Amino acid sequence: MKDKTASGDSKKVFRSDLIKLLNEDLSREYQAIIAYIVYSQVLKGAEFMNIAGELEKHAAEELNHALIIAKQIDYLGGMPTVQAKAVRTSEKARDMLQFDLDNETETIRNYRERVHQCEELGEYALGEQIREILIDEQDHQIALATALGKNVPAPRSSK
Repeated sequence: MKDKTASGDSKKVFRSDLIKLLNEDLSREYQAIIAYIVYSQVLKGAEFMNIAGELEKHAAEELNHALIIAKQIDYLGGMPTVQAKAVRTSEKARDMLQFDLDNETETIRNYRERVHQCEELGEYALGEQIREILIDEQDHQIALATALGKNVPAPRSSK
């Protein structure tokens, strides 16, 4: 399905691969929408009131991301998925925020890969759309890390 390039550094991605990967991204966007809606409503305690309001805004932004990704999947000739990745919950606010932070970190890593894959396929406009989404995702990551009193984690490389 994927071939090593002459340099051996990256794997060649075909249009069908990109559709599959974007559908995985779309499943993560659905997951984020659900998580942000739930978490924003169940977070308790004065220390989390600001972040709860921020999570409501994040839910709307994630919906916009899902619409963009679904439109691009259709553009590439694929069918957008209807399945969300599982949403983790907890009775502890800090756990929920950590789940979100972990998910945002994974999403950022994947979208960074997607930009390179789009460019490899000559899908520059799609790559630009994903770059715009990355700006929001990094803002979400910063807000979550700040709420947890942590440094922003560096996305792990997929290589």
